[in-house]
Amino acid sequence: MKECEKIIRERLFAMGEREYGDFQAALMPTVPREKVIGVRTPALRKYAAEIAGTPVAREFLSSLPHEYYEENNLHAFLLEKERDFGAVLSAVDAFLPYVDNWATCDGMSPRAFRKEPEKLLAKIAEWLASGHTYTVRYGMLMLMKHFLGENFRAEYPAMVARVQSGEYYVQMMQAWYFATALSAQYEAVLPYIEEKRLPLWVHNKTIRKAVESYRISAERKAYLRTLKE
Repeated sequence: MKECEKIIRERLFAMGEREYGDFQAALMPTVPREKVIGVRTPALRKYAAEIAGTPVAREFLSSLPHEYYEENNLHAFLLEKERDFGAVLSAVDAFLPYVDNWATCDGMSPRAFRKEPEKLLAKIAEWLASGHTYTVRYGMLMLMKHFLGENFRAEYPAMVARVQSGEYYVQMMQAWYFATALSAQYEAVLPYIEEKRLPLWVHNKTIRKAVESYRISAERKAYLRTLKE
């Protein structure tokens, strides 16, 4: 074990809570219980802020794979502190193959990604084609976070719809993407539902999520309910 790993692991175990670890593990069936220490996210983010930029953090970021769930989350939170677009994009790309659960995947959103949307988009296309469950999921997540507003183009939902996967965590993100897109770009995205362009499970889950959204009008929710299969 490297010295950085020893230092960080000791700190994480000092912050861990067994009962909270039980709770977290129950939410992540892809992660063995013994790999969850039980550190609360605010404490983990605070620790990331404390060590960001230090030699310990830099060495830790180069020490993949990690053993514990919280180590992966700490890695993700440290990457969020990186301000250089190229550096963080490269680091995220290197980390994604080791992500093994939805929580680590969804909790990583570097602000630096806002700086160069076109370069990010090119990398998203690679992630969507990767075949790795959480890399694909992350590509969809980044499309949802960064390309449903002023940077939206009609071809972006098509990128998500083209992904063919039987993986639950990929399909769930597809549904989350389209439900969110319905709230942000209703007219552009509605044909995917009306014309049933999505797999049946994704189609119905999208409608369910959309009708639960406070950002979609009651009138539109009523119409979406009629499209459920």
